[in-house]
Amino acid sequence: MTIETALEWMHSRLKFNIRPGLTRIEALLELLGNPEKELSMLHIAGTNGKGSTVAFTRGILEQLGLNVATFTSPFISSFGERMSINGHPIPDEKLIMYVEQLKPLVEAMDKKEKLAGITEFEIITALAFRYFADEKVDVALIEVGLGGLLDSTNVIQPVATAITTIGMDHMDILGDTIEKIAAQKAGIIKPHTPLVTGKIANEALAVIAQTAQKNQAQHYQYSIDYQVDILENERFNYRDDEIHLLNLEKSLLGLHQIDNAALAVKLAMIYAHEVGLSLSEEAIREGLRKTFWPARMEEISQEPLTILDGAHNVHAIQRLLENLKNEFSGRKITILFSALITKDITEMIKMLQTVDNSKLILTTFDYPKALKLEDFAHLEKENVMLAEDWKSTYTALKANLKEEDVLLMTGSLYFMSQIRTYILELEQ
Repeated sequence: MTIETALEWMHSRLKFNIRPGLTRIEALLELLGNPEKELSMLHIAGTNGKGSTVAFTRGILEQLGLNVATFTSPFISSFGERMSINGHPIPDEKLIMYVEQLKPLVEAMDKKEKLAGITEFEIITALAFRYFADEKVDVALIEVGLGGLLDSTNVIQPVATAITTIGMDHMDILGDTIEKIAAQKAGIIKPHTPLVTGKIANEALAVIAQTAQKNQAQHYQYSIDYQVDILENERFNYRDDEIHLLNLEKSLLGLHQIDNAALAVKLAMIYAHEVGLSLSEEAIREGLRKTFWPARMEEISQEPLTILDGAHNVHAIQRLLENLKNEFSGRKITILFSALITKDITEMIKMLQTVDNSKLILTTFDYPKALKLEDFAHLEKENVMLAEDWKSTYTALKANLKEEDVLLMTGSLYFMSQIRTYILELEQ
């Protein structure tokens, strides 16, 4: 088996099963020897900010000399990124080995009516758990794929859980109100297991707090149990009942990353306390300062300044607008945007049209659910430019924009993945 055939087999499985639930993933994990029971884990859910919070938490815990595994999605450069150890993606040969181990198990399950139809994400989840257990990692940071309650990662018994943000996304699956979505995210809360929540609106927070109370889970809330003070140049102070850290520096651009970094600090502190580790101020400072997470307000090129940001839903676009106002006020901004048809594209475009001194270009990309430009032809009357080929559009923009201009490419993380690979290959 080659890496191409291994990936092709996984991608051939359904994304979502028409019968939601954890029965299939539990059965597959049992066949693999229940590797999830061998792992010390943290579980992170949320509409946006999961990946950055995982990255910050990993950065802090690595400063303690721990082997830190991360399970995240989607990937930006290579599929193996989804299951990494200390930032290193699973090697192709090991990925092939695990697929060869899993394939016959899945084929056998498909012959049983109750277990048939295991999805791509369920397979990837099981594979990651087996890989992390075999490598004997010290801690695994597990990002929820979708929702929480019925997500295939929700078979674990973590040391602590975290919910970053709640916004209106995946409404066809998670529900059409903020409370219903919050209830799905709150499904990761476990009995007597500490929970940290980020900057969440009151109506969603009330649902989460109620779930935590039912589970007798100690709930640490943003601005109540831990606080931040925003300083100049996006530095910040952090404080809680145990520690007061002044003038912290984070590596990721954007004011919203302060929220993610603060949540990561609290989560890392709780983890260290629960497992009996000592977490120093220096480890926190260095961990935040060294963290890298691609396509999140990432400065990928200069002259003109070129930013990649995977703002793939309305909630993320709102954060992006705040960052643009804070970082690039007064500068001319050209925005190249594309998204998936499963998102509220019309609302996202309306929001991007409000950016001062900007030009908006709508494009498409190579992905089955990428938007079709013909569906948005009417926007040309609103001075939105349509560009079929993003590569030639990018090349033209780079050649013609002034040095002081800003080129922002944003939208779907799948779009960001293709752009990032292309730009890095061009600039080698």
